[in-house]
Formats: sequence, C-alpha cells, structure tokens
Amino acid sequence: MTSAVYDQALEARALQSLGSSDNAIYGMVAEALNQRDARGEMIVDLGCGNGNLLPFVRGRFDRYIGIDAIRHESFPRDAEFVKCDFDSGKTTLMDACADAVAAVEIIEHLENPRAFLRELTRLAKPGGWVIVTTPNQLSLLSLLTLVAKHRFSAFQDAHYPAHLTALLEIDLRRIAAECNLTEVAIAYSRKGRLVLTPWHYPEFLASLFPRALSDNLLLIGRKASGKD
Repeated sequence: MTSAVYDQALEARALQSLGSSDNAIYGMVAEALNQRDARGEMIVDLGCGNGNLLPFVRGRFDRYIGIDAIRHESFPRDAEFVKCDFDSGKTTLMDACADAVAAVEIIEHLENPRAFLRELTRLAKPGGWVIVTTPNQLSLLSLLTLVAKHRFSAFQDAHYPAHLTALLEIDLRRIAAECNLTEVAIAYSRKGRLVLTPWHYPEFLASLFPRALSDNLLLIGRKASGKD
C-alpha cells in the first residue's frame, strides 16, 4: 500500500467514527478523575475526535491537548491539537508531560493496543493517571450477539474497518500490569442498549448490574511514581 493510499484509508477510518462518543462515556471519565481528585497542569486526550472530553475535564487541568489522525471540523479552535497516526508511531509530545492521559473509545480502532497503552504511559508523569475506555465485550448485549452471530456487538461488519481489536476486561488489566500501572480499577458507563431495541436500560437497573448492562467500560491506572 502506498503512503497516499494508506493516508486515505486512515482518514476514512477516522471519519467513520464521527469523532464523538456518548456523553455517558465522557461522564464516566470525569467521574473516575473526580473520585481520585485528579488535577494538574495538563491532560492529553488521544483520539480526541471533536474534543468532546474537554467540557467534562475543564477546571481540573490548566491545559488540554487533543491528538488524533485528523483534525475534525468541530474540534475547538482555541484548543491545542497534535496530529498522529497511532498505528505507525509515537506522538511528538515529551516523556512524562501530562498529569492525566485519556484515550476515549480509540484503543479498539488500533492494530497494536499494547504499544498504544505503552505510549499513554510514556506521556503520563510519575503519579499521573492513565485512562482508557472501550466497548464492553462482557455486556449482555455483546455476549448474546456473540452467541447469535459469532462476533461481538461492537465488532460487526458495520463497524469494520474502524473497529479492529476487541478487548476484554482481563486484556486491559494484563496490559496495564505490563505497563506497571498501579491502583488499577475498572468502571462501567451504566448505559446499555436493550437487545433488539433502540432503547436503553433504566439507569438504576444498570447501576445494579453494571457489567451486564453497560455498553462501555473504563480502565484507570496510575503511573508508578518511582518511589514505590
């Protein structure tokens, strides 16, 4: 594949995602940061899309940098943007530059999730937070789709080639351990679609059974401070 053809394919994949995720996912990220009172000089948003995470973290960090394969038209004009193809190399940011590094619904789009999480860890300061969200393969919807169609709900033909890599909770935990992240925890969006309908479970019910009734999950971990 020539460089031009590759670039066109990459842009098409980026545009297929529409640069946006559900607000429940951004809220899940904000809640995880709030619970840990995470704040500081800078947060880096890899796979930033339209920059929709920014309003959810504004006030906790002095500086926001969005990184993606393309700059979407709706990305805030006053926000900093860095272009990067996450499949082909590292970002241009320095080591240990961010107090928090977030990747919202991007890791499933990539060929090498392990290399990607290593890059997130590289960018985090010692003691900084690394956050990844992705479709929840263990939801009731996803498991029933797997049984019926032999594929996860978020990885059907309609999602390909944008969605490439399906990861389970245990995969994320293992990769986090390989990156020496500490204080690792899993959280759920508490928003999930009822099977064979466009409707979602009531929030109170999803809160009672978060793994089964959430379409998305989050992993958060802390980069070792060097004193541990």
